[in-house]
This record gives sequence, structure tokens and C-alpha cells, in this order.
Amino acid sequence: MSKRVILLTFDIESQSYQAFSEIKKLHVSREIKGDQMAVVTHTNDGNHKFTIDDFIDFTGNNNASTGGMIGMLLGVLVSPLAILLGWFAGGMIGATRDAKEIKDAQSVFESVVNQIGEGMTAVILIADEEDNRPLNQLVMNELGGQITRLDYDEVEDEIKNAQHVESETKAAAQKNWDDKHSDKQTAPDSDAPDTK
Repeated sequence: MSKRVILLTFDIESQSYQAFSEIKKLHVSREIKGDQMAVVTHTNDGNHKFTIDDFIDFTGNNNASTGGMIGMLLGVLVSPLAILLGWFAGGMIGATRDAKEIKDAQSVFESVVNQIGEGMTAVILIADEEDNRPLNQLVMNELGGQITRLDYDEVEDEIKNAQHVESETKAAAQKNWDDKHSDKQTAPDSDAPDTK
């Protein structure tokens, strides 16, 4: 049994809520072992924000939607790094010395963005599945949705990598900004009157 981050997408928004309700029943009947689940909407306002419309923590730890894996995943998707790397534009802007790290991270994050397009509502489920048939039956056969399964450990690693790269990028940008502005402050003012 391996833990997965599972994206469930549907043509009709209400099907996401129906799946959310039915998956809770699968968890209770032990057909899946859920950790967290959220109904998520990718806003259609051009700002590329993700809102969590409903959330459950199956573990009983009462993790808030922003403190668990789902919240961290969505946090990276709305970070400046997502815009800088063009995850919403389909291409990378700028360059980085950690190109392989960024390329790997793009594969996970771009997958999420591609699956949950603007204006779409979907379900993100973190669960262990011994048998994927119950979820496949519900989502694909009964509700006509699609399922994308991502390895939990890979997603967790990519979130950490993205957070690290974002932190380094912010620090480098701040240093560059400070250096540029300290140069302006120490440069002689050419408009100052000559006192000689």
C-alpha cells in the first residue's frame, strides 16, 4: 500500500462535492485509508488562486487545510515562484542554476495546474489504496471523472524543493535590490550645486 496524492476532476462542479461525500463513505468502510481531502477551486479571475471550498482531515489530527500537505501544495502554486517559472503560462521565464530541480518540480506542479484548469473545481485526496478499484468505480464509472495519482513522497519532496528554491530566490532578489539601492545612495548627486 502506497500513499498517493490523488487528483479527481469532473466536468460538472457538483460532481466534485458528490465525490467528496462518497469518498468519506469509502474511508469509513475502509476501502481507502484517507489522510486529507479537499474540494478545491482554481479561480477564473486571471489571478491563478486556488480556494479550498471544503476540507476534512481523516487522521483526527485536526490539521487545518493550510497546514497539511494539500495546503502546502496549493501554497506553492500561488507563490511568486509559480508565476516566475511560468507554471500557468506553460513555459519557464528566466533561468536558474538548479534547472534539474526546477524541471522536476514543474512536472508535479504543472500536472496539478493542467488537471485543475481555471474555473474548475476538483477534489484532492491524500490516501493509501490497497486496491484502486473502489475509487476508480466511483470517480470514473459512476461520476464520469478522471483520476491522476501522484506519489506522495515525490510530491512532498517537490514541495520542499520549491520552498527551498523560493527562499533562495527571495534572498538573492533582496540582496540584488539592496545592492542596487545602496549604490544609488552612495553615488554623488550630479544635481547638487557646486560649492567650489
